[in-house]
Amino acid sequence: MAETQEVEAPGRAAKDERRAAKLARQIGVFAKAHGGAEGQLAYIGEGGTRIVLVGEDGGWGDLVARTYEIAQKAVEKSGITLHEDFDGDFAAKVETGPYEWKRMAGIQLGG
Repeated sequence: MAETQEVEAPGRAAKDERRAAKLARQIGVFAKAHGGAEGQLAYIGEGGTRIVLVGEDGGWGDLVARTYEIAQKAVEKSGITLHEDFDGDFAAKVETGPYEWKRMAGIQLGG
């Protein structure tokens, strides 16, 4: 039985590097706007990998990378601290406002 090899498409590495660089810039903009930032990577299936960002001021947001490897490169390039899990002290930094509470209540109430 013949072995199969995954062959990288020409230019794929360069495209992935540009995607990582773009995400790193976006992470940097977020960090600057929020007095610094920390992050966590969450695999979301075929949709890619979510980069969850939490600012020092409690603000939060996320970005999505096509692959886990691109997300990891972006975080490394940005220089933010990366957490394994979204729990404990890291999760406690997130500040939620009326919008989030209303939205969470709506989900619980079937809205």
